[in-house]
Amino acid sequence: MIFPQHRLRRLRSSSPLRRLVAETSLSKDDLVAPLFIREGITEPQEIHSLPGVFQHSRESLVKEIEELCELGIPGIVLFGIPEKKDSTGSEAWNPKGIVQEAVRDCKRTVGADLVVISDLCVDEYTDHGHCGVVNDDGTIDNDGTLELYRKIAQSQAEAGADIIAPSGMMDGQVAAIRTALDEMNFQQTPILAYSAKYASGLYGPFRDAVNVSLENSDRKSYQQDWHNAREALAEIRADLSEGADMIMIKPAVTYLDIISKAREITDVPVAAYHVSGEYAMIKSASQQGWIDGEQVALEQLTAIKRAGANFILTYHAKEIAKIL
Repeated sequence: MIFPQHRLRRLRSSSPLRRLVAETSLSKDDLVAPLFIREGITEPQEIHSLPGVFQHSRESLVKEIEELCELGIPGIVLFGIPEKKDSTGSEAWNPKGIVQEAVRDCKRTVGADLVVISDLCVDEYTDHGHCGVVNDDGTIDNDGTLELYRKIAQSQAEAGADIIAPSGMMDGQVAAIRTALDEMNFQQTPILAYSAKYASGLYGPFRDAVNVSLENSDRKSYQQDWHNAREALAEIRADLSEGADMIMIKPAVTYLDIISKAREITDVPVAAYHVSGEYAMIKSASQQGWIDGEQVALEQLTAIKRAGANFILTYHAKEIAKIL
């Protein structure tokens, strides 16, 4: 292209023209709303580090999903906060556990009008905050943890979850869960694998939301090293070989390159999680008047789509759906 014969600004001259030639679009159909359900409360409680996001009671969760359905948001992902925690997170596979009851409440209320994704992990349920069984020396027992994941997957599927989403980053977790689901005749229940979940510093507000504290510890021995990209692709390929129906990258904005690479190597749906820290930074800066929070949220979510994600888990889902 040679100026002045070609002027790239010609196609930016008006809003309708810019919309007409836009290469990437964001719609309500791209959004999944993360929701927190807490056992033992009667009123929703706002999470201080996540303005506008709440720990829900069972009653307030029902009202929330009704509103999300009316807005046209197609899916939610549920995270549970139990009253009792122990070393193995046994409430995670309790048939009457908080997530299992919440799944049933959702299906009774909206039926097939909303996709209910159940996050599968034990960190919210353990007294140590790790995503698996902790050995005496402080290491994580990978294979012992898989046995817990099997029980959780079966319990969540029996409750009616549409999709099981393992987030613990244990080796072999997808294969273990796929086998467990098939054994219980849940062959049609898809797995959304958190395949490239990094040991990021952006999870702090989420841990506030689920009342988890990692005292003098971290998850770097099982979540991915944020220096690495090829490792993420190896994790994705491993999960696909084990039976994952969809894969996820988490966090999103700081890992757009991984989303793009994932899109190139697979034809299955690619999800991205715009995480709590990404949301909180936008909200904090917006509250100070430093940025236009709505515009920045739209910009970031569109960037995630542009990188190759099919859908996005985001705490902005409700507010963005109102303006799309």
